[in-house]
Amino acid sequence: MNLLLGLAHVLIVLAMPILMVGLVNRTKSLWAGRKGPGLLQSLWDLLRLLGKSPVYSEVATPLFRAGAWVGLASALLAALIAPIVGNFAPLQFDFDFIAFAYSIALARIFLMLSAMDVGSSFEGMGAAREASFTAFVEPALFLLIGTAGVATGQSSFAALMGQLQQTPALLLPAVLVLFVLLQAEAARVPVDDPATHLELTMVHEVMILDHSGPELAAMQYAAALKMTMYAGLIAALLNPVSATRAPLASLTAALALMCAVAVTVGGVESLVARLPMRNVPRYLMAASLLAALSLGAAGWMAGKI
Repeated sequence: MNLLLGLAHVLIVLAMPILMVGLVNRTKSLWAGRKGPGLLQSLWDLLRLLGKSPVYSEVATPLFRAGAWVGLASALLAALIAPIVGNFAPLQFDFDFIAFAYSIALARIFLMLSAMDVGSSFEGMGAAREASFTAFVEPALFLLIGTAGVATGQSSFAALMGQLQQTPALLLPAVLVLFVLLQAEAARVPVDDPATHLELTMVHEVMILDHSGPELAAMQYAAALKMTMYAGLIAALLNPVSATRAPLASLTAALALMCAVAVTVGGVESLVARLPMRNVPRYLMAASLLAALSLGAAGWMAGKI
């Protein structure tokens, strides 16, 4: 059973980033009154990039070339730890959420290092913005994990997300925090805008300007994979079916919930403008504050019980 769930998890991790991006773009197109690209357009874009030869700056070192692949490998590792299919993950062990958090951090570090390696002050500006935003993203994640730990008493990521459902009062704050983390990690509006080329507002896009060919494809896929991971975590919180008891029903519910998250992301991006740069830290701090309040509430409820 676990083997089949693990295989399904891997297939979802590999395929859903394409569908997630397609759903977001189609939702935005419908809001704008356009037909928009097909659901698989991002797949054809990635295949086109894989067929191109990369171009490197004269000052780029092997660190620049390794950044995209280390980032993608780290995102894939984190995706295998994240409980996307209900209360199950292929890589599950005590305190695995620490490995999850720092796999994402490793991807972010190499993204920033490869941006600075080309000697461009423009990309260095983007790396500095990314580093400053990280200081507000990681506390929200760990406070949320602490909330789940206090509420459930579990020590693995899958068990934390699966059993947090038994505390309905904490579900909505947890979903909101994860949604903000999705927007920050996947460079989505209102934290960032993957379609912008305005110098004053670029963060993620400015760091990948010098990448091309397969390396650019790896970075774009890694960003979509992060969106898939956080959508999967939201789905794990809301999934009413246990993966170990009814795997097929749990898989179906997880996929439907992840698609709903993608549609929600597209709707938000259609109705909300990108935040001014000075307001992005406040937005991320609000998520950390909500997670801290949830942690306090979980501690209060555990003490009361």
